[in-house]
Amino acid sequence: MLSNLNYVQNPDFPNRYISPEKLFNFLQTNYSHSIIELGSSYLEKPIYKMCLGNGKIKILAWSQMHGNESNATHAMLDLLEIFKHQPELKEELFSKITLDFIFMLNPDGSERWTRRNGLDIDLNRDFLKQSSKEFPFLKDLAHKGSYDYALNLHEQRTIFSTDGIHPATLSFLAPAEDVDRTITETRKKAMAVISKIYQKLKNEIPKQIARYSDEFYPSSTGDNFTKFGIPTILFEGGHFPDDYKRTGTRKYYTVALYESLVAISKLNGATDGWEDYREIPENKESHYDLIYRNVKLNTDFKCILDIAVQYKEEIKPKADEISFTPIVVEVGDIGKKKGWKEIDCTGKTFVSDRKFPKLDEEVDFIIE
Repeated sequence: MLSNLNYVQNPDFPNRYISPEKLFNFLQTNYSHSIIELGSSYLEKPIYKMCLGNGKIKILAWSQMHGNESNATHAMLDLLEIFKHQPELKEELFSKITLDFIFMLNPDGSERWTRRNGLDIDLNRDFLKQSSKEFPFLKDLAHKGSYDYALNLHEQRTIFSTDGIHPATLSFLAPAEDVDRTITETRKKAMAVISKIYQKLKNEIPKQIARYSDEFYPSSTGDNFTKFGIPTILFEGGHFPDDYKRTGTRKYYTVALYESLVAISKLNGATDGWEDYREIPENKESHYDLIYRNVKLNTDFKCILDIAVQYKEEIKPKADEISFTPIVVEVGDIGKKKGWKEIDCTGKTFVSDRKFPKLDEEVDFIIE
Protein backbone atom coordinates (compact mmCIF):
# COMPACT_ATOMS: atom_id res chain seq x y z
CA MET A 1 0.00 0.00 0.00
CA LEU A 2 1.33 3.44 -0.92
CA SER A 3 1.75 5.13 2.47
CA ASN A 4 -1.50 5.80 4.36
CA LEU A 5 -2.14 8.62 1.96
CA ASN A 6 -4.83 8.08 -0.66
CA TYR A 7 -3.35 10.08 -3.51
CA VAL A 8 -5.62 12.55 -5.28
CA GLN A 9 -4.42 15.03 -7.88
CA ASN A 10 -5.63 18.59 -7.44
CA PRO A 11 -8.14 18.95 -10.31
CA ASP A 12 -7.53 22.68 -10.70
CA PHE A 13 -3.93 22.08 -11.83
CA PRO A 14 -3.83 19.22 -14.36
CA ASN A 15 -0.88 20.55 -16.39
CA ARG A 16 2.80 20.54 -15.61
CA TYR A 17 2.87 24.28 -16.29
CA ILE A 18 1.34 26.43 -13.56
CA SER A 19 0.44 30.00 -14.40
CA PRO A 20 1.42 32.29 -11.51
CA GLU A 21 -1.83 34.21 -11.86
CA LYS A 22 -3.86 30.99 -11.71
CA LEU A 23 -1.99 29.88 -8.60
CA PHE A 24 -2.41 33.25 -6.90
CA ASN A 25 -6.14 33.32 -7.63
CA PHE A 26 -6.52 29.79 -6.30
CA LEU A 27 -4.72 30.62 -3.06
CA GLN A 28 -6.61 33.87 -2.54
CA THR A 29 -9.97 32.23 -3.23
CA ASN A 30 -9.49 29.07 -1.17
CA TYR A 31 -6.84 29.77 1.46
CA SER A 32 -6.89 33.50 2.14
CA HIS A 33 -6.94 32.79 5.90
CA SER A 34 -3.69 30.78 5.66
CA ILE A 35 -1.53 32.93 3.38
CA ILE A 36 0.40 36.15 3.71
CA GLU A 37 2.24 38.07 1.01
CA LEU A 38 5.96 38.21 1.76
CA GLY A 39 6.63 40.73 -0.98
CA SER A 40 6.88 40.84 -4.73
CA SER A 41 9.26 39.72 -7.46
CA TYR A 42 11.33 41.87 -9.79
CA LEU A 43 8.34 41.99 -12.15
CA GLU A 44 6.00 42.80 -9.26
CA LYS A 45 4.36 39.40 -8.89
CA PRO A 46 3.35 38.49 -5.33
CA ILE A 47 5.17 35.81 -3.34
CA TYR A 48 2.97 33.99 -0.84
CA LYS A 49 3.73 32.04 2.29
CA MET A 50 1.15 29.56 3.57
CA CYS A 51 1.17 28.65 7.24
CA LEU A 52 -0.35 25.34 8.34
CA GLY A 53 -0.50 23.79 11.79
CA ASN A 54 0.25 24.80 15.34
CA GLY A 55 2.75 22.15 16.37
CA LYS A 56 6.03 22.81 18.13
CA ILE A 57 8.26 21.53 15.32
CA LYS A 58 8.73 24.31 12.78
CA ILE A 59 9.44 23.56 9.13
CA LEU A 60 10.24 25.96 6.29
CA ALA A 61 9.69 24.78 2.70
CA TRP A 62 9.67 26.51 -0.68
CA SER A 63 8.82 25.65 -4.28
CA GLN A 64 9.91 26.89 -7.69
CA MET A 65 13.06 28.64 -6.63
CA HIS A 66 13.79 27.56 -10.19
CA GLY A 67 10.83 28.58 -12.31
CA ASN A 68 10.78 25.51 -14.55
CA GLU A 69 10.49 23.06 -11.63
CA SER A 70 6.79 22.83 -10.80
CA ASN A 71 6.55 19.40 -9.15
CA ALA A 72 6.91 20.78 -5.62
CA THR A 73 4.16 23.32 -6.18
CA HIS A 74 1.99 20.49 -7.49
CA ALA A 75 2.89 18.34 -4.50
CA MET A 76 1.72 20.97 -2.03
CA LEU A 77 -1.45 21.64 -4.02
CA ASP A 78 -2.12 17.90 -4.17
CA LEU A 79 -1.58 17.57 -0.41
CA LEU A 80 -4.11 20.30 0.19
CA GLU A 81 -6.59 18.39 -1.98
CA ILE A 82 -5.83 15.11 -0.21
CA PHE A 83 -6.35 16.68 3.21
CA LYS A 84 -9.84 17.71 2.09
CA HIS A 85 -10.60 14.00 1.62
CA GLN A 86 -8.57 12.74 4.59
CA PRO A 87 -8.87 15.46 7.24
CA GLU A 88 -7.78 13.07 9.97
CA LEU A 89 -4.28 12.94 8.47
CA LYS A 90 -4.05 16.71 8.44
CA GLU A 91 -5.27 17.05 12.03
CA GLU A 92 -2.83 14.48 13.38
CA LEU A 93 0.16 15.79 11.44
CA PHE A 94 -0.37 19.49 12.03
CA SER A 95 -0.92 19.07 15.73
CA LYS A 96 2.79 18.21 15.87
CA ILE A 97 4.30 20.49 13.24
CA THR A 98 3.97 23.98 11.85
CA LEU A 99 4.71 24.27 8.15
CA ASP A 100 5.56 27.55 6.45
CA PHE A 101 5.42 26.90 2.71
CA ILE A 102 6.52 29.54 0.20
CA PHE A 103 4.72 29.01 -3.08
CA MET A 104 6.65 29.86 -6.22
CA LEU A 105 9.59 31.83 -4.83
CA ASN A 106 10.50 32.72 -8.43
CA PRO A 107 7.18 33.67 -10.10
CA ASP A 108 8.90 35.57 -12.92
CA GLY A 109 10.84 32.48 -13.98
CA SER A 110 7.78 30.31 -13.38
CA GLU A 111 5.73 32.35 -15.81
CA ARG A 112 8.40 32.11 -18.53
CA TRP A 113 9.28 28.49 -17.61
CA THR A 114 12.93 29.35 -17.05
CA ARG A 115 15.31 28.32 -14.31
CA ARG A 116 16.40 31.88 -13.50
CA ASN A 117 14.46 34.92 -12.34
CA GLY A 118 13.53 38.10 -14.23
CA LEU A 119 17.12 39.35 -14.04
CA ASP A 120 18.56 35.96 -15.09
CA ILE A 121 19.86 35.30 -11.56
CA ASP A 122 19.91 31.74 -10.23
CA LEU A 123 18.22 32.13 -6.84
CA ASN A 124 19.84 28.93 -5.59
CA ARG A 125 23.26 30.53 -5.98
CA ASP A 126 22.31 33.91 -4.50
CA PHE A 127 22.79 33.19 -0.79
CA LEU A 128 25.87 35.38 -0.30
CA LYS A 129 25.38 38.36 -2.62
CA GLN A 130 21.57 38.47 -2.45
CA SER A 131 21.50 40.18 -5.84
CA SER A 132 17.91 39.20 -6.50
CA LYS A 133 14.82 40.80 -5.08
CA GLU A 134 13.25 37.43 -4.27
CA PHE A 135 15.89 35.48 -2.35
CA PRO A 136 16.12 37.82 0.69
CA PHE A 137 12.49 36.95 1.53
CA LEU A 138 13.52 33.33 2.06
CA LYS A 139 16.78 34.12 3.84
CA ASP A 140 15.17 36.62 6.24
CA LEU A 141 12.41 34.17 7.06
CA ALA A 142 14.93 31.42 7.77
CA HIS A 143 16.98 33.68 10.06
CA LYS A 144 14.02 35.00 12.02
CA GLY A 145 11.78 31.95 12.11
CA SER A 146 13.69 29.57 14.43
CA TYR A 147 13.00 26.65 12.11
CA ASP A 148 13.85 23.10 13.10
CA TYR A 149 13.98 21.80 9.51
CA ALA A 150 13.97 23.09 5.93
CA LEU A 151 12.75 21.45 2.72
CA ASN A 152 14.50 22.71 -0.42
CA LEU A 153 12.25 21.48 -3.22
CA HIS A 154 13.54 21.07 -6.79
CA GLU A 155 13.51 18.98 -9.96
CA GLN A 156 16.36 17.48 -11.96
CA ARG A 157 16.93 16.73 -15.63
CA THR A 158 16.11 13.48 -17.38
CA ILE A 159 19.81 12.64 -17.74
CA PHE A 160 20.03 10.93 -14.34
CA SER A 161 19.52 7.29 -13.43
CA THR A 162 20.09 5.32 -10.24
CA ASP A 163 22.06 2.50 -11.80
CA GLY A 164 22.50 3.23 -15.49
CA ILE A 165 19.16 1.54 -16.22
CA HIS A 166 16.36 2.93 -14.04
CA PRO A 167 15.48 6.65 -14.00
CA ALA A 168 16.11 8.67 -10.84
CA THR A 169 12.46 9.59 -10.34
CA LEU A 170 13.21 10.98 -6.89
CA SER A 171 16.58 12.07 -5.54
CA PHE A 172 17.42 13.47 -2.13
CA LEU A 173 20.35 15.14 -0.44
CA ALA A 174 21.45 16.13 3.03
CA PRO A 175 23.70 19.01 1.87
CA ALA A 176 27.28 19.36 3.06
CA GLU A 177 28.27 22.34 5.18
CA ASP A 178 31.99 22.31 4.36
CA VAL A 179 34.29 21.23 1.55
CA ASP A 180 35.25 18.09 3.48
CA ARG A 181 31.60 16.97 3.49
CA THR A 182 31.77 16.34 7.23
CA ILE A 183 28.92 14.23 8.60
CA THR A 184 27.73 16.62 11.32
CA GLU A 185 24.78 16.22 13.68
CA THR A 186 22.82 18.68 11.56
CA ARG A 187 23.38 16.55 8.47
CA LYS A 188 22.51 13.38 10.37
CA LYS A 189 19.11 14.88 11.22
CA ALA A 190 18.45 15.48 7.53
CA MET A 191 19.79 12.03 6.61
CA ALA A 192 17.45 10.43 9.13
CA VAL A 193 14.43 12.06 7.47
CA ILE A 194 15.58 11.01 3.99
CA SER A 195 16.13 7.46 5.23
CA LYS A 196 12.53 7.31 6.46
CA ILE A 197 11.24 8.53 3.08
CA TYR A 198 13.39 5.96 1.31
CA GLN A 199 12.13 3.08 3.45
CA LYS A 200 8.54 4.09 2.74
CA LEU A 201 8.91 4.41 -1.04
CA LYS A 202 11.65 2.03 -2.13
CA ASN A 203 9.23 -0.82 -2.77
CA GLU A 204 6.74 1.39 -4.61
CA ILE A 205 9.27 2.73 -7.12
CA PRO A 206 12.07 0.16 -6.85
CA LYS A 207 15.48 1.28 -8.10
CA GLN A 208 14.11 4.75 -8.89
CA ILE A 209 15.30 6.64 -5.79
CA ALA A 210 18.78 8.14 -5.62
CA ARG A 211 20.81 10.60 -3.63
CA TYR A 212 22.39 13.68 -5.10
CA SER A 213 26.09 14.53 -4.97
CA ASP A 214 27.01 16.24 -1.70
CA GLU A 215 29.71 18.42 -3.21
CA PHE A 216 29.82 21.67 -1.22
CA TYR A 217 28.61 24.82 -3.00
CA PRO A 218 29.59 27.96 -1.02
CA SER A 219 26.81 30.15 -2.44
CA SER A 220 23.93 27.66 -2.47
CA THR A 221 20.92 27.70 -0.19
CA GLY A 222 20.88 24.19 1.24
CA ASP A 223 24.58 24.15 2.07
CA ASN A 224 24.34 27.45 3.94
CA PHE A 225 21.13 26.59 5.77
CA THR A 226 22.84 23.41 6.94
CA LYS A 227 25.92 25.40 7.91
CA PHE A 228 23.69 27.62 10.06
CA GLY A 229 22.33 24.58 11.88
CA ILE A 230 19.03 23.98 10.05
CA PRO A 231 18.74 20.35 8.89
CA THR A 232 17.86 20.78 5.22
CA ILE A 233 16.44 18.13 2.92
CA LEU A 234 16.87 18.63 -0.82
CA PHE A 235 14.18 17.05 -3.01
CA GLU A 236 14.80 16.46 -6.72
CA GLY A 237 11.94 15.21 -8.89
CA GLY A 238 13.22 13.47 -12.00
CA HIS A 239 12.22 11.33 -14.94
CA PHE A 240 9.46 8.74 -14.79
CA PRO A 241 9.26 6.12 -17.58
CA ASP A 242 7.45 7.40 -20.69
CA ASP A 243 6.14 10.41 -18.78
CA TYR A 244 7.61 13.76 -19.78
CA LYS A 245 4.63 15.57 -18.24
CA ARG A 246 5.88 14.09 -14.94
CA THR A 247 2.48 13.03 -13.64
CA GLY A 248 4.06 9.90 -12.18
CA THR A 249 6.83 11.92 -10.59
CA ARG A 250 4.21 14.31 -9.24
CA LYS A 251 2.41 11.50 -7.45
CA TYR A 252 5.49 10.10 -5.75
CA TYR A 253 6.85 13.57 -5.02
CA THR A 254 3.59 14.32 -3.17
CA VAL A 255 3.84 11.13 -1.15
CA ALA A 256 7.50 11.85 -0.39
CA LEU A 257 6.63 15.35 0.80
CA TYR A 258 3.96 13.94 3.10
CA GLU A 259 6.32 11.24 4.41
CA SER A 260 9.00 13.84 5.10
CA LEU A 261 6.56 15.78 7.29
CA VAL A 262 5.51 12.59 9.09
CA ALA A 263 9.14 11.59 9.64
CA ILE A 264 10.00 15.03 11.02
CA SER A 265 7.01 14.91 13.36
CA LYS A 266 8.20 11.57 14.75
CA LEU A 267 11.96 12.14 14.80
CA ASN A 268 11.72 15.66 16.28
CA GLY A 269 15.44 16.24 15.93
CA ALA A 270 16.55 12.65 16.53
CA THR A 271 18.98 10.95 14.15
CA ASP A 272 17.67 7.38 14.40
CA GLY A 273 18.40 5.41 11.25
CA TRP A 274 20.55 8.06 9.60
CA GLU A 275 23.03 5.39 8.52
CA ASP A 276 20.45 3.99 6.08
CA TYR A 277 21.04 7.10 3.98
CA ARG A 278 24.18 5.42 2.69
CA GLU A 279 22.10 2.60 1.19
CA ILE A 280 20.62 4.99 -1.35
CA PRO A 281 22.51 4.86 -4.68
CA GLU A 282 24.03 8.05 -6.05
CA ASN A 283 22.69 9.69 -9.20
CA LYS A 284 24.43 8.63 -12.38
CA GLU A 285 24.54 10.93 -15.41
CA SER A 286 23.88 8.14 -17.87
CA HIS A 287 21.08 9.01 -20.30
CA TYR A 288 19.82 11.16 -23.12
CA ASP A 289 16.16 11.43 -24.02
CA LEU A 290 16.67 9.84 -27.45
CA ILE A 291 19.58 8.26 -29.30
CA TYR A 292 19.64 7.40 -32.97
CA ARG A 293 22.18 4.59 -33.28
CA ASN A 294 24.35 3.80 -36.32
CA VAL A 295 23.17 6.62 -38.57
CA LYS A 296 24.84 6.78 -42.00
CA LEU A 297 25.57 10.32 -43.15
CA ASN A 298 25.27 11.23 -46.79
CA THR A 299 28.92 12.25 -47.11
CA ASP A 300 31.63 11.50 -49.69
CA PHE A 301 33.40 9.28 -47.16
CA LYS A 302 32.10 6.55 -44.89
CA CYS A 303 30.60 8.09 -41.77
CA ILE A 304 28.37 6.17 -39.38
CA LEU A 305 27.63 7.71 -36.00
CA ASP A 306 25.15 8.11 -33.15
CA ILE A 307 22.99 11.19 -32.61
CA ALA A 308 21.79 12.13 -29.12
CA VAL A 309 18.74 14.31 -28.58
CA GLN A 310 17.38 16.13 -25.54
CA TYR A 311 13.95 17.73 -25.35
CA LYS A 312 13.96 21.46 -24.70
CA GLU A 313 11.00 22.47 -22.53
CA GLU A 314 9.34 25.79 -23.28
CA ILE A 315 6.05 27.59 -22.81
CA LYS A 316 4.84 29.22 -26.00
CA PRO A 317 2.71 32.39 -26.12
CA LYS A 318 -0.90 31.83 -24.98
CA ALA A 319 -0.22 28.13 -24.28
CA ASP A 320 -1.33 26.52 -21.03
CA GLU A 321 1.14 23.62 -21.17
CA ILE A 322 4.81 23.28 -21.97
CA SER A 323 5.99 21.89 -25.31
CA PHE A 324 9.02 19.74 -26.04
CA THR A 325 11.45 20.63 -28.84
CA PRO A 326 14.05 17.99 -29.80
CA ILE A 327 17.57 19.42 -29.80
CA VAL A 328 20.75 17.70 -31.01
CA VAL A 329 23.18 17.62 -28.07
CA GLU A 330 25.85 15.10 -29.10
CA VAL A 331 27.09 13.24 -32.18
CA GLY A 332 29.70 10.55 -32.70
CA ASP A 333 30.30 7.44 -30.61
CA ILE A 334 27.79 7.62 -27.74
CA GLY A 335 28.32 4.05 -26.62
CA LYS A 336 28.96 5.00 -23.01
CA LYS A 337 25.48 6.47 -22.58
CA LYS A 338 21.95 5.25 -23.16
CA GLY A 339 18.73 6.77 -24.38
CA TRP A 340 15.38 6.48 -22.67
CA LYS A 341 14.37 5.72 -26.24
CA GLU A 342 16.80 4.30 -28.78
CA ILE A 343 16.30 3.83 -32.52
CA ASP A 344 18.62 1.49 -34.42
CA CYS A 345 19.22 3.11 -37.80
CA THR A 346 21.53 0.44 -39.22
CA GLY A 347 21.26 0.46 -43.00
CA LYS A 348 19.41 3.78 -43.02
CA THR A 349 20.60 7.23 -44.04
CA PHE A 350 20.46 10.74 -42.60
CA VAL A 351 18.27 12.96 -44.78
CA SER A 352 18.29 16.74 -44.39
CA ASP A 353 19.04 19.99 -46.18
CA ARG A 354 22.43 19.78 -44.48
CA LYS A 355 24.94 16.93 -44.66
CA PHE A 356 25.31 16.40 -40.92
CA PRO A 357 23.36 17.09 -37.70
CA LYS A 358 24.10 20.45 -36.12
CA LEU A 359 24.83 20.58 -32.38
CA ASP A 360 22.50 22.68 -30.23
CA GLU A 361 20.02 23.00 -33.10
CA GLU A 362 16.50 21.65 -33.44
CA VAL A 363 16.18 18.25 -35.12
CA ASP A 364 15.50 18.96 -38.79
CA PHE A 365 16.26 15.58 -40.31
CA ILE A 366 14.67 12.22 -40.94
CA ILE A 367 16.25 8.78 -41.11
CA GLU A 368 15.19 6.58 -44.00
